[in-house]
Amino acid sequence: MCSRRHGGGRVRSTTPAEDRYIVLSAKRNRRTTAQQVANQFLAASGKQISRKTVARRLRGGGIYARRPVVCVPLTRQHRTARLQWCREHHNWTVQNWACVLFSDESRFSLSSDCRRQLIWRESGTAYRPENIQEKDRYPSCSIIVWAGIMINGRTHLHVVANGTMTGQRNIDEVLLPHVRLFRGACCR
Repeated sequence: MCSRRHGGGRVRSTTPAEDRYIVLSAKRNRRTTAQQVANQFLAASGKQISRKTVARRLRGGGIYARRPVVCVPLTRQHRTARLQWCREHHNWTVQNWACVLFSDESRFSLSSDCRRQLIWRESGTAYRPENIQEKDRYPSCSIIVWAGIMINGRTHLHVVANGTMTGQRNIDEVLLPHVRLFRGACCR
């Protein structure tokens, strides 16, 4: 029979109250590093702890270092328009949706991405506002890939390279050559 003896092993360098302080420090500023939390702890308590101790205490508190979700900021008008669109279309049937083409484009940066900064957050909280990093600009040296889907099919991927996607360029390179032909072939 084996059992763990109480008092065996290394003595913890922090108390439960200090552990709570470490967790609160990370929650107050989610973009701080473990070393910065250790430095704040040293300034507050006079005790020196390592960044690994901070990381262990945060894991013990259910907080992990993760990349923040990146999104484009929406204005009140954007949200209102999206809600209105949803209310107008919530009763549509499959036949109504059969001739609708959903399209989207994604931009891929050819240079290194700047998403190296991590945040401290609990599991399952990626989409909470405090864990989202709003970003509405992409670095240079990138390409855009466009595609569309429908109930009965999909378009081919179209790569838009060299430059910025403007309204006229969208019409000339995406809408006229791809969307019009695709719609004509699918919705007769």
